[in-house]
Amino acid sequence: MNRSTTDILHEYGPFPGVDAVHGVSYDGRRVWLATGDTLTALDPASGETLRSLDVAAHAGTAFDGEHLFQITEDRIQKLDPQTGRVLASIPAPPGGGNSGLAWAEGSLWVGQYRDRRIQQVDPQTGAVLRTIEATRFVTGVTWVDGELWHGTWEEDASDLRRIDPRTGEVLACLEMPAGMGVSGLESDGGDRFFCGGGNSGTLRAVRRPR
Repeated sequence: MNRSTTDILHEYGPFPGVDAVHGVSYDGRRVWLATGDTLTALDPASGETLRSLDVAAHAGTAFDGEHLFQITEDRIQKLDPQTGRVLASIPAPPGGGNSGLAWAEGSLWVGQYRDRRIQQVDPQTGAVLRTIEATRFVTGVTWVDGELWHGTWEEDASDLRRIDPRTGEVLACLEMPAGMGVSGLESDGGDRFFCGGGNSGTLRAVRRPR
C-alpha cells in the first residue's frame, strides 16, 4: 500500500449558519455541501456560498451530470438542482448508517459508516448490485478516472483511501492531519478532492496523488 500525508490546498469556511458539513458533491462549477437542513452551493474559486436549497441533507450527496441525489434518512432523493424539488425517491440500502454517496458508471455508490462497506445501488430501484467491504468506517465516497476512493473517520483519525473495487484491498492511503476529520468526499475530476470537515463546518481541498 502506498501511504502518504495529505497535501491540503485550501480550507473554506466555517460558513454563516452552517454547523456541520456532511455530504459533498461537485457539478463541474459548484461544490454542493449537505449542511443539515439545506444543500448549499459553494464557488470553489471565490469561496463564496451562492445559494441554498431547503432539503434535509444530513449525509451523502451526488451529482449525475444533471440531477443531485441526497441521502435523507432511509431514502435517496433525486433533486432538481435549480429548485430542490424531489423528482424521485428510492430506498437507501438497508442497515442504516448510510454516509457517503457518489455517482459513477450509471450507478449510485453508498458508503455505510459502521458496517465498513460500500454498496453499488441501482438508481431506479434502490436494489443493491454489489457490496465492497472496507477495513475502516466509511464516510465519503468518490470515483475518478476509474479509481474508487473513500474517506474514513474512526477513533479521531481520518484518511482518504483508494481501494480495489473488486476486492476492497487498500491501494493508497492519504493520512489527514490530527484533528481533521473527513465527512463527505468528492473529486473535481482532476487534481483535487473536496473533503467535508464534519462539525468543524469547513470544507478542505486536498491534492489528489497521481
